[in-house]
Amino acid sequence: MVGTFSNLHLDFNENNLLALNIAIAIIMFGVALDIKKDKFVEITRNPKSVITGVFSQFLLLPSLTFLLILIVKPLPEIALGMILVAACPGGNVSNFFSSVSRGNVALSVSLTAIATLVTVFMTPLNFSFWSELYLDNNEANSIVIDFWKMIKTVSLILGLPLVLGLWFSRSFKMITAKILKPIKIFSFLLLIAIIAIAFLKNVDIFMEYYHYIIYIVLIHNGLALFSGYSIARIMGLSSADRRTISIETGIQNSGLALVIIFGMFDGNGGMALIAAWWGIWHIISGFIMSMIFTKGEILSTSKKNIPLST
Repeated sequence: MVGTFSNLHLDFNENNLLALNIAIAIIMFGVALDIKKDKFVEITRNPKSVITGVFSQFLLLPSLTFLLILIVKPLPEIALGMILVAACPGGNVSNFFSSVSRGNVALSVSLTAIATLVTVFMTPLNFSFWSELYLDNNEANSIVIDFWKMIKTVSLILGLPLVLGLWFSRSFKMITAKILKPIKIFSFLLLIAIIAIAFLKNVDIFMEYYHYIIYIVLIHNGLALFSGYSIARIMGLSSADRRTISIETGIQNSGLALVIIFGMFDGNGGMALIAAWWGIWHIISGFIMSMIFTKGEILSTSKKNIPLST
């Protein structure tokens, strides 16, 4: 590969990769435990919001990411990292941020369930389509995107735990009810810890290349949050639904992106730095947006309750 990152590889050994794989598998297992038929009631009750959310996450964000790349013209490795993050499903903390933001939690849970089911195919499809479109017009054409290998990788990381989780929840309902919340908390903390450790082990590299990374992730994540909110507003959705779709679009499963990068792209430095910083930043931006949304909701409610003067 050509470019600044062509010979850069992060300090992330096989044990780290194994731990990351396990964390992602536990997360998907925990998500599957909570997928019930009633989670999809929102689809029939509120179809426009669900369709808008799926469109925003799997079609709008990848296409806007491609346009952003054409405008910013980052290094090829950075561009591929951006495309991969945009192709990943929403992060597992989106339900939490939707709740804190006073969004539509039922919609958030429904979108998470749908994303979990379709991402095995949509993540490889989106990444292959947009990255090949980018590489066809870029000098870094030595990068090979193996669509079927990615399907296999994502199926093992996400599909297998998903199937096991669905089977377990139906076969052991009482146990599932007891372990559901602890598994969600544990898997989230484990993923954050792994990403944080990986980042700290490579902090010197990040400090050397941060000017390539930090602003692009800031703009990219801001674009995701803004586009999700905007498309929901254009579709005439409620304020709660707009907040939820914004968060679902802006909180991405960067842990899955890291697994793919280290499993398929030999830990490419530029791609990995983008995914790792996304994993940290979208938690920060999630809290920031939650505070903004909550403050806005409080102000809006206060104005409605102010009596008109006579």
